[in-house]
Amino acid sequence: MSPERLILLCMVVPAIGAALLPFFSRWPNLRETVTILTSLVLFGVVDGVRTDFFEGTRPVVELLEVLPGLSLSFQIEPLGMLFALVASGLWILTSFYAIGYMRAHHEPDQTRFFSCFAGAIAATMGIALASNVFTLFVFYEVLTFSTWPLVTHSRTADAKRSGRIYLGILVGTSVCFLLFAVIWTWFAAGTLDFTAGGILRGKVEGPHVAILLALYMFGTGKAALMPFHRWLPAAMVAPTPVSALLHAVAVVKAGVFTVLKITIYVFGVDYLYETSASQWLQIVAAATIVLSSLVAMTKDNLKARLAYSTISQLSYITLGASMATELGLIGGGMHIAMHAVGKITLFFCAGAVYVSLHKKNISDMNGIGRQMPFTMVAFFIGACSIIGLPPMGGAWSKWYLALGAMDADQIVLVGVLMLSSLMNVAYLLPIPFRAFLCKPDPSDNKDGHGHGNGGLHEAPMFCVVPLTLTAIGCVLLFLFPEPLFNLMKSLPLGGYGG
Repeated sequence: MSPERLILLCMVVPAIGAALLPFFSRWPNLRETVTILTSLVLFGVVDGVRTDFFEGTRPVVELLEVLPGLSLSFQIEPLGMLFALVASGLWILTSFYAIGYMRAHHEPDQTRFFSCFAGAIAATMGIALASNVFTLFVFYEVLTFSTWPLVTHSRTADAKRSGRIYLGILVGTSVCFLLFAVIWTWFAAGTLDFTAGGILRGKVEGPHVAILLALYMFGTGKAALMPFHRWLPAAMVAPTPVSALLHAVAVVKAGVFTVLKITIYVFGVDYLYETSASQWLQIVAAATIVLSSLVAMTKDNLKARLAYSTISQLSYITLGASMATELGLIGGGMHIAMHAVGKITLFFCAGAVYVSLHKKNISDMNGIGRQMPFTMVAFFIGACSIIGLPPMGGAWSKWYLALGAMDADQIVLVGVLMLSSLMNVAYLLPIPFRAFLCKPDPSDNKDGHGHGNGGLHEAPMFCVVPLTLTAIGCVLLFLFPEPLFNLMKSLPLGGYGG
């Protein structure tokens, strides 16, 4: 099959899956089979694109010309290849996990859930493969609206309130900041095409460079830079499979992917380095890293703690972009994959605990490691990866981020990364320690299903197997980081970052 058709199929396959699933609402087994098959076919298509990419094929696929020189079009490049592989690969595991979770928890409207999920993945593929800022903006907005039904899935008053926050912040930042930045870029540069070395040199100069960068960074609300971060904790009201993939991988990674893409292909790394226009962004990203970690330490609800942890970890990637150094951007790109695998493991584990024991709060998790040893060992592994401890994958991305900070002569940022890792230890490791080393609460003799605390009581197999595999993935990413490093090394990063 031609590379052009494969690129289009990356969006068409999940879109077809989303359209077909409502027809199987009366047959849950068939509906879930279609979900699994769609995710497998998509990954196969993305892998085909990967093969063409490494053979040097770089076709541009124009879907629709909106204005002369402005079209919906797609092209693969290293960063988009990484994002597409991560999102499509983890969708397979999340599909299995969602089947176990939704059935065990007796969630309503499961057909709508799986259909919207597939639609969100189609939008994610459009973001990953966009060849210009206009195409990215269109699919960025489609992703927002396709995930809103997932955030409000339970239709409770709390879910509806969270949905309003979700749409209000993400649509508000897009319309007020991001859209303005796109229009400014179009009139200044005469093009919106992603171009190696950027398109703004000589077109936007002086303080205008920093102002335009601010519009892009704050307009990309999905990157969750403070103060536009509240949508992410609010979205934790969604079922855990939504939190796991869309808020550990697709939605939030679409944000930081956009940050990196704009940095590299619109501004250009060399131009940002020369103008020092991103120094203010270093301060905002560093503040977000530290402040969100402090908030995470105060949260007793497990998903809320993981949500603020995600805000902190996303800003690692934004910090890597703001350094405008080669190693910083490589570390930021690698952190997309490293954080995705580690954080999805933690969310899988949180959902498994809730399904099995109906526990949401960390203070109620004393001794649960005796009932759920596989789940809590996986949680420990995922936590170590997020912290950046060897032999887990997160160690590599944090290492390159630190090297990037030293290349930028920003020792303070190295200190921020080290401080953040210590704070990661403080709010993540007490959870598995509590689960394995503390005695069960005397008043908690039975869980919600009548099971005694002394017995093994793991979540359904469809939940446990995916979280086990992602935990193994954390280790494999440490042992075999070269493919990720080489992929990020092939980005057009210029020479000023060393």
